[in-house]
Amino acid sequence: MSTPVDTADTTVERSPDQPAGFLGRSARRWGLLGLGLVVAVALPWFVYPPVAIDIICWALFAVALDLLLGYAGLLSFGHAAFWGGSAYVAGLVSIELGLPFPVAALVGALFAMALALPIGLLSAKRSGIYFAMVTLAFAQMLFFIVNQWRGLTGGENGLQSVPVNFFGIEAVEDEAFYFYYAALPIIVAGMWFAWRVVHSPFGRVLVATRDNPARARALGYDVERYRVAVFVISAGLAGLAGGLFAISHGFVSLQEVAWQTSGKVVLITVLGGIGTLWGGIIGAAIIVLLEDYLATSGFDGIGIITGSIFILIVLLFRRGVWGTFSDLVLHRGRRRTDEPGRRRRGGVRPVPYRRRSRSIPDRSR
Repeated sequence: MSTPVDTADTTVERSPDQPAGFLGRSARRWGLLGLGLVVAVALPWFVYPPVAIDIICWALFAVALDLLLGYAGLLSFGHAAFWGGSAYVAGLVSIELGLPFPVAALVGALFAMALALPIGLLSAKRSGIYFAMVTLAFAQMLFFIVNQWRGLTGGENGLQSVPVNFFGIEAVEDEAFYFYYAALPIIVAGMWFAWRVVHSPFGRVLVATRDNPARARALGYDVERYRVAVFVISAGLAGLAGGLFAISHGFVSLQEVAWQTSGKVVLITVLGGIGTLWGGIIGAAIIVLLEDYLATSGFDGIGIITGSIFILIVLLFRRGVWGTFSDLVLHRGRRRTDEPGRRRRGGVRPVPYRRRSRSIPDRSR
């Protein structure tokens, strides 16, 4: 008798005499999580604190986009609308109401989700390049509104002197080093929420709608409704990151709602690895650190370098940096379990696996 075991990428049938593999996979997952938390806590000790804040904000932004691109198969080329829209709202709330920055960032995230709902309802029936173009069109509309509404947004000058309020604690309000540690729990909470979405029944159905929408409909799932739901969730996480980014910098510019910002987060996600939440974090670290190094070196052609790296990654590492690394580790583990000698000695038997999308329950019965 076998016991179903859920993993990150597959649903595996585990026999009772195979506890070692399961524990090894679980230990590796917890080990990576612990290592990631240690690196996140130690980051401002080794990297200039404002750059460290940029890395974690862009990492959450990339993870938010990967929920949509990697797990729902929808390429949004207008996510700057949610990142930048939340940045403006968080900045205005901080200036006008003087709320603590976690509350201001949360208000910005709620605005991003409210903005995403009608956009998602209008674009969920599209896919591929049509979905990308529809989201880009909405983002450009928001860019036009922000640019023209100068009395509220400052137009081309943007919002200046956005305060950092944190319950009167001056160390956090004045120094980026302490602001980083005040913002990190919010970013980690956003990452944890994305992880829960991916590893929930909702996430499994989402992957099924990506792999085979017709079959998902046949099983009784409303594909468009799931797409709208993940679109709103993705916008909320992107808005949370955008609000923190704007408050940490103390200003909001038109760049935050420009299409180049949407392109940058797509580049980060593809560079790190689509469909792997760790990929967005790795990609954000690479791009932000590279841009900071080139800018401080006085090199003007940053786009040439980042574009060249993007081309090399796409040509040589089709699954991105983290995706390729993960595949190499996973394949090595499979080769070990497929060794005939291990089977003859009564060791770990080859484990059949099937894609998670095939394990979703049939709701048509």
